[in-house]
Amino acid sequence: MDRHDGQNDCVPPFAPPRFELPSGTRADAALALGTFALVAVAEAQLLRGAEGSTPSLVVSWLLIAAVCAALLFRRRYPVGVGWFTALATGGYHLLSETDGPLVVVPIVALYAIAAQGRLQAAVAITAAMVIGMAAGTFAGNSDINGTAVFMLAGWLVAVVALGTVRHGRAAYAEEEARLRATEERLRIARELHDVIGHNVSMINVQASAALHRLKKDPVQAEEALGAIKAGSRQALRELRATLGVLRQVDEEAPTAPAPGLALLDELAASAKPAGLTVRIERTGGERPLPAPVDLAAYRIVQESLTNAAKHSGAERVCIRLHYADEELALTVEDDGRGATAGPGAGDGSGIAGMTERARTLGGELAAGSRPEGGFAVRARLPYGSTGQPMEESDR
Repeated sequence: MDRHDGQNDCVPPFAPPRFELPSGTRADAALALGTFALVAVAEAQLLRGAEGSTPSLVVSWLLIAAVCAALLFRRRYPVGVGWFTALATGGYHLLSETDGPLVVVPIVALYAIAAQGRLQAAVAITAAMVIGMAAGTFAGNSDINGTAVFMLAGWLVAVVALGTVRHGRAAYAEEEARLRATEERLRIARELHDVIGHNVSMINVQASAALHRLKKDPVQAEEALGAIKAGSRQALRELRATLGVLRQVDEEAPTAPAPGLALLDELAASAKPAGLTVRIERTGGERPLPAPVDLAAYRIVQESLTNAAKHSGAERVCIRLHYADEELALTVEDDGRGATAGPGAGDGSGIAGMTERARTLGGELAAGSRPEGGFAVRARLPYGSTGQPMEESDR
């Protein structure tokens, strides 16, 4: 029994053959040949019991071949093919002794025109075909009557409607893909701004401090240079992790942990060489946060510390985290100069990015000067349905 199972394991799984429909020019060629075969078979059946002159037969077959061959160019010249097939089919019905199904070709061309969004051209060709058949009815053509005109008009309207629906669906799918791409670009830009902006700003502040203390206090200058080295290493690590999601080749996923509030103490320590004393206060039932909430909270604190060190001239920063039942309340307050040189002193992308992060999660963020002085950032980040209280053993 075991040997039998082992043999089965060695047999490669059966892969059924995959059938793929032709596309592009091959699809046009297949459509032209298929349509020609259909019309030719029907024409041959009609000619069995019909009597006609040789020139009439030659002209009929030449028109059939020309109309079907025009389908090869329906993608490149859809409107031209539509008018040619409509007029040539009308000529075929006037000259031919039989009434073959060649009208299917302009119907196919009409659908292609409507599917490309050229509704005016499709309506014009439809009107010309209906008027042409109606004129044949009034001229006394026994092969054409009011019922045939009515049925043709219904078919043409239905085909134009189907093509228009197809165009609308394609346009909607394209617009949706464009919106997704735009949202992804904004998300990546926001992430890169937070990663690079914080670390580079800290490096800039620490480099200024090192230059200022280089002669007066070499020990502190050395500490600042060490902080610059650590900050640049952290910036490179986070930048590689962020760019890793953009790779289009099969590579190993980044092994570094994603930024979150678990690294908040390290983030606060990294601000010390920039002259900031950071205090962290946690209240409420601390819990593991959903990954988007955890990342957003970390980035908001990171951007707030960057602004405090770079713009406000603050010395002390207080970070308050309150874990409520349904949301995380986050507050970052400093004792700097407030809004006169606070966050948003540059291009404002810092506050805009933090606000967008909060709104994406269904929360909100407010930033502004405090009455007692300094600047404050307050955010409310809902957990959604994934935030669960921590077990006592996990705390």
